[in-house]
Amino acid sequence: MSVVHHIMKDLGKGLFALGLDIMPRNEGFDQAFIEEAIFGRLKDDNRDVVMSALSSLEVSVQVNPEVIVSSLLNIFQKADLSKDGKWYKVLERAVKILVKEKILKEKKELLDATVMQLLPFMTITNANSKSSDWKMAVCLSESDLCSLHPLLKGWPEALEEAIKSTESAELVGVANEKMILLLSGNLTSGDPLLLLQMVDDLILVAETESDSVGQKVTTHIIGSVLVQCCCNTQMKENYFPVAIRVFRFLDKKIKNLRTYEPEEVRCNNVCFLLVSEGVPMHLLCLNYSLCFLEESWWNPESLNQSSQDYLHLLLGLFDLLVSGASEGSDALQYRALMNLLFKVHLKDSEVLFKFLSILWTYSYNLSNQLNYEVSAMLQTQALYIGYALLESQTNQKKKKLLSPSSPVVISLLINLGSPVSEVRRAALNCLHSLRGIKDSLFHPVLHHLEEKTEEIVSDPTYIAQIMGTLFEELETQPKQKSQKKKLLEALENILDCVQNPIFPSYIARNLLKILHEIHGEMVLSHLLPVLDRLLEKVSKKPEEMLKDEVILLHLILGKFNEYSATLLCKNQQSLDLFIKSLHADKKIYEEIPAFQITALGQITKPFFAAVSDGMVQQKLLKVLFDLLLNCKNPLCAQTISSVFKGVSVCAEQIVRELEPPKKTKSPATVQQTRREKMQQQRKPQDAELAPETNHFSWQRVMLILELLQHKKKLRRPQALVPALFNLLSRCLEPMASEEENMEYTKQLILSCLLNICQKLSSDGSKVPAVILDKEKFNVELIVQCIRISKMPQTHHHALLLLGAVAGMFPDKVLHNIMPIFTFMGANVLRLDDTYTFQVINKTVQMVIPALIQAEDSDLSESSGGVEEVVIKIIRVFVDALPHVPEHRRLPILSQLITTVGGDKFLWVLLVLLFEQYVTKTVTATSSTDKDAVLEADTEFWISICCEFNVRSQFQSVMKIIQYLTELPENKEGNHKTETCKTKPKNQDGQLFNVESHSDKQLRHFKFLSVSFMSQLLSSQSFVKKIVEYEGREELQELEQRLLEEVLHYINTVASSVEGNVDKPTAKFWRVLLSKCYDMLDKVNALLPTETFIPVIGGLMMNQLPSVRRKAMDLLNNKVQQRTKWQKSQVRQRELVPELIAIVKCRRKEEEEEQAINRQTALFSLKLLCKGFGTENPAPFVPVLKTAIDLISSEKEEKNVMGSALLCIAEVTCTLKAQAIPQLPRLMPALLKTLKNKKELVSNEIYLLSAITALLKVAETLPHFLSPYLLECLLQVVRLEKIVAEFGPSSQISVRVSTLKTILATRLAPRILLPAYLSCLCIALLLFWQNCLGPLMNILKEHIAGMEKEHLISHQPELTAFFMKVLDFRTEHAEDDLEEVGKIEAYIIDCLISMVMKLSEASFRPLFFKLFDWSKTEATLRDRLLTFHRIADCIADKLKGLFTLFAGHLVKPFAETLNQVNISKTDEAFFDSDNNTEKSCLLLQFTVDCLHKLFLFDTQKFLSKERAETLMQPLVDQLENVLGGDEKFQERVTAHLIPCIAQFSVAMADDSLWKPLNYQILLKTRHNSPKVRFAALLALIEVAQKLKENYLVLLPESIPFLAELMEDECEEVEQQCQKTIQQLEVILGEPLQSYF
Repeated sequence: MSVVHHIMKDLGKGLFALGLDIMPRNEGFDQAFIEEAIFGRLKDDNRDVVMSALSSLEVSVQVNPEVIVSSLLNIFQKADLSKDGKWYKVLERAVKILVKEKILKEKKELLDATVMQLLPFMTITNANSKSSDWKMAVCLSESDLCSLHPLLKGWPEALEEAIKSTESAELVGVANEKMILLLSGNLTSGDPLLLLQMVDDLILVAETESDSVGQKVTTHIIGSVLVQCCCNTQMKENYFPVAIRVFRFLDKKIKNLRTYEPEEVRCNNVCFLLVSEGVPMHLLCLNYSLCFLEESWWNPESLNQSSQDYLHLLLGLFDLLVSGASEGSDALQYRALMNLLFKVHLKDSEVLFKFLSILWTYSYNLSNQLNYEVSAMLQTQALYIGYALLESQTNQKKKKLLSPSSPVVISLLINLGSPVSEVRRAALNCLHSLRGIKDSLFHPVLHHLEEKTEEIVSDPTYIAQIMGTLFEELETQPKQKSQKKKLLEALENILDCVQNPIFPSYIARNLLKILHEIHGEMVLSHLLPVLDRLLEKVSKKPEEMLKDEVILLHLILGKFNEYSATLLCKNQQSLDLFIKSLHADKKIYEEIPAFQITALGQITKPFFAAVSDGMVQQKLLKVLFDLLLNCKNPLCAQTISSVFKGVSVCAEQIVRELEPPKKTKSPATVQQTRREKMQQQRKPQDAELAPETNHFSWQRVMLILELLQHKKKLRRPQALVPALFNLLSRCLEPMASEEENMEYTKQLILSCLLNICQKLSSDGSKVPAVILDKEKFNVELIVQCIRISKMPQTHHHALLLLGAVAGMFPDKVLHNIMPIFTFMGANVLRLDDTYTFQVINKTVQMVIPALIQAEDSDLSESSGGVEEVVIKIIRVFVDALPHVPEHRRLPILSQLITTVGGDKFLWVLLVLLFEQYVTKTVTATSSTDKDAVLEADTEFWISICCEFNVRSQFQSVMKIIQYLTELPENKEGNHKTETCKTKPKNQDGQLFNVESHSDKQLRHFKFLSVSFMSQLLSSQSFVKKIVEYEGREELQELEQRLLEEVLHYINTVASSVEGNVDKPTAKFWRVLLSKCYDMLDKVNALLPTETFIPVIGGLMMNQLPSVRRKAMDLLNNKVQQRTKWQKSQVRQRELVPELIAIVKCRRKEEEEEQAINRQTALFSLKLLCKGFGTENPAPFVPVLKTAIDLISSEKEEKNVMGSALLCIAEVTCTLKAQAIPQLPRLMPALLKTLKNKKELVSNEIYLLSAITALLKVAETLPHFLSPYLLECLLQVVRLEKIVAEFGPSSQISVRVSTLKTILATRLAPRILLPAYLSCLCIALLLFWQNCLGPLMNILKEHIAGMEKEHLISHQPELTAFFMKVLDFRTEHAEDDLEEVGKIEAYIIDCLISMVMKLSEASFRPLFFKLFDWSKTEATLRDRLLTFHRIADCIADKLKGLFTLFAGHLVKPFAETLNQVNISKTDEAFFDSDNNTEKSCLLLQFTVDCLHKLFLFDTQKFLSKERAETLMQPLVDQLENVLGGDEKFQERVTAHLIPCIAQFSVAMADDSLWKPLNYQILLKTRHNSPKVRFAALLALIEVAQKLKENYLVLLPESIPFLAELMEDECEEVEQQCQKTIQQLEVILGEPLQSYF
């Protein structure tokens, strides 16, 4: 690949050279293309290609020389001779081309750039004369470049001399030193005008970052050159600019050096030498004397440029040295330099503290004249240095520093308001060091500050507060005169500092900040000079205003407040300056408001009130109005408006500003009138020549009137009335109207008059003549406005005013308005045109409210007040409604109700419309059209309602319901409240007059009202308004209140239904109640899902229990409907606390909540939990706690407790694991509830609830019941006894069974068995025999569900348990056999459930263990009875398998059969009184077990030997009459005969049938007819089993049957005949021939 690379490189170079050679000969080539090709190759990384391009560049013509220079310099920029010396040839060639360019001589900037870029290549970095670096440096020195640029003048000679006179080892150092001297000399001796630019260029080169040695050496050389320049005493004019530039350069380098380790600095950075040598030289060269040093304050704002530069350098050096001296390995050197700085520049302590004062305060300077940033760190360091210096000063010097002329104290005080806490702490330390000088002017202040050190350090604003407190004590607290005098002198001295011009403005500004809370005449009077000076500067030289001065001026203006306002009355200068500031409208800085705005802001209500002199107030008002008239700034106008609105003004002062010049008297004669007209005609010409001196400014009046529109704080506003009417009179003059449009002015005047009326009579009542004489109120002028003006707005204002005046002076308004109103009432309502409609609207809007108020005020004592007047007016419109054009009815009525107030009177209109329909429309309409008329009227009424907002409609419906509630049931029983809320004397003021209407009309009115409300609530337009209504919270409240009212009215109607059951009106009341429920459904349907819950929540807080209950019923219905609730709508948890409150009876209104309500609340909680608890269970934890509290209470009502138990069941089921913490309270309470048998039995629902609760808890949390399991089992056992009364199909029995199943199947054996055994022990100890059955059922189910491994592990334990419990019969040998048998059946059943899960290997030992157990004690014959029963049950379950284990039972069973056969023995088998019964049972169990063995035998279990063993004992039982005839008969029929028959089948041997048959036949010859009868039954049963096989035995049987055919017992004989008949059927042959 490298070979290919070299080939391509050579090929490119050749082609490029060839192309450039051809190009000049071909004229067709574009010059731009040639240039691009050449300059493109100059950027190539290959030296040969660049060399070829340079060759082509030499022969090319017409190439831009600037581009050439730039491209050549780029080659130098990328070449590094120290790494690749072969580039030397290329650079040498480039230098030759560069020097030849004429443009370098013509353009100095280009030459400067070239020299600066080539300077690193001119430095000697290598003493080897054969190196590329050396050759390049020599090449450049020998080129013409040195002669072109003044900076390099003499360098060739200097280099040559160095080479000749110096050994090669020292050549690098000597050459570079000569370069330093040469460059610094050329720099200082050159053109001073070019010096600064050259210094900037050199610094730029020195700051270039590069790894090349040449660049690093160049940086060192330039640094040394710059330092040498600063040390040159010849340079005076440019000294400080150069020094500042050099210092910045050095400062940056030094700060960079601090980031390196000391060894790195010395070894790897050549700048270290520069730093170590340059800085002290620079310090020494700064010894420059300036005249400002002697001044008491060094004010950067007033210094000349040289002084500012000097201070800049001092600050920079101090910052550099302090930061270096504080840390690092070179701290000692920096401290030495610090001492040097103090000795040279800050030798005198006064000068030093002046300098420190600059450092302490300069960070507050917003203008930054020194162009230096003093950081908080430097400020803090300077303060601590100052502290150290102050501590070392003598008392004499401290006194001097504490003098008013010293800047120390003032500078330190300012720092107490610094935002940096460390600065405040350091400043306090400095002040504390001065506290020892007690005769100082500032000692009281310093002493006070010392006491508040911690507060000042903690809070930057505290200094203003503490200063305010200190100097406030001058007036408030009694002190010694000397103390007051000292404090006053200190304050005056500080204020003098603010006003003294030698103090910088930023000092004064910050001083005023810390004096922010000090006010008063004295403060303001001391600040007047500086205010005057600054305002003068603002007016004459605004461009010279510093930002600090602007802010200072604003702060001074802030001292014009209520505390200093009295000075304006005493000191004319203060007033003049304040007014001058009000005119200072120029904005100096964009971000700072104009002084005018600040000054206006100071005119507050307290300030204006504090100006006690009325003339001064008047003057300020005049200035404000004049400013408003002439200002062009909207902010100023807005501020003046705010100011005027805020101050409290006397109306007389406004009158003076509004008063026009006195009018000339009207001409008395015709000649005078003509003369007036002539003068008016000449007036325009005269006005041009000489302006009228008494010209009246309507614009100024309008502005004042506009301000008065919103003026609230106006004293004695009635004083304005005559002046305003005077202005209105002038407006109405023809001359005024001709001059300019006066409509707006009229409107303003009318509006002002209206405002005054409202202020004088806010409620529209009459005004006493003492306040305002009605004669001053010229109503005729207002009416004239309406007549003359053509503007609707003017009419509007005039009518509004008339409406207001009507309440104050009703007689004056009525005198002018009544004719118009009468005309409207008589004619206008019947007309149909737009103009008439507008007149009606305006009259209704403006006049009717005023008339209502006037009439109300006149008739309030004799009539029903406002409501009655409104009813009268509405009735007038309702009565006239049939005559009003149809399309005008709705707008007129809606406008009327809007005017009088829809919220209050829409319901009145509806009631009157209902009354009109019931009393007039019905009688005037034919019966066929009634429905259509009612439908049309209903639509119209709905459209009226929907003209108003939802709130008005809701309130109207509620008021109608309330009104209906107040009406009596019927006319005869009208002993309730009157039909109207007030008690009017005449019918016009009532709504529905019960006295004047019939009973039928009253009922019709009620029915119509309810029907309409129901229709309204479901109408589309009403529903649409609800959907569009934005006030959700208000809507919820309205819906809630409406529901309350409807529910309340339903209660009222329901009571009426009950009271009128036997009356003819019963049907009406039932229908009305149905309509009410329909209305309730409509209201409920209105509730959207998201508002349903809040509304219901509000209803549940209602005072009426019935409303609360109905609200909960609504909630329950809604939840049970299983509405799909969106997640955003699920807010049911908000109802939980209120429901809990109802459950707990926590209501303020009543002591006890109704039990039914509490039950309903618990049911609601149950439903809510069931519906929404799964997704959000947390809110239902308190529900569980509350329910537990209920069931824990002994006094609680049982129905409530039942509901609480059901609630617990549901909540526990929903909460799951979250219910675990409540179990320690829940389970004991629940189990305690179940213990009270009497209460459970007496209340079936309560019992069911308790069982359900326990069931759900066990079902949900079975693994956490172990502590309560024993008690649970005991309660379940007790419940079993209780629920036995209810039957197996009842809910209670089903729930108890489920509970037992859960306990049996959900718990691990290791948990259940110990508790179970304990429970069994308790049951046995307490002789709860009846409890063993349920317990055994639980164990049986548990064993049935056990896994094989668990059963094997617990088998020994279970076996021992059964061996013990099977002794129950033995232990209760004397008890009732039937009861014992029942319990034993449960035990055996449980045992069988275990047996069925055992393997053969596991069962065999168990069975034989039981067998042995039954024989262990001869005295315990009862065990044998138990065992035989167990064997019978096992045989029934195992069927054929039992034959595997039953071999050992044959002989014992045969023995037992013989032992209990009384025909064979007279001995009692059992030693007890009930031996016979027990023997019967034993015999039954034995025979049954044998029967099952024979029945299920498939393995030929009944061998010949076993058959012979059992045959005789079995057959002999036919003659065993143990237990009496009935028992014998039942045993033989049901047990013995089936066993013998199956025995014959199981033998399966012909040889054994004959003995069996013969033995049975022998029993037919027994003495007892019962035995003979039984033998016949056995015979036929055997024959039925053997079928045709019995033919073999027939011959043997016939003789015995023949004997029986003649038996002495008729029953036996008959049975014998039946037997023969059955044998014929079985064998299929006739047998009669044998007899």
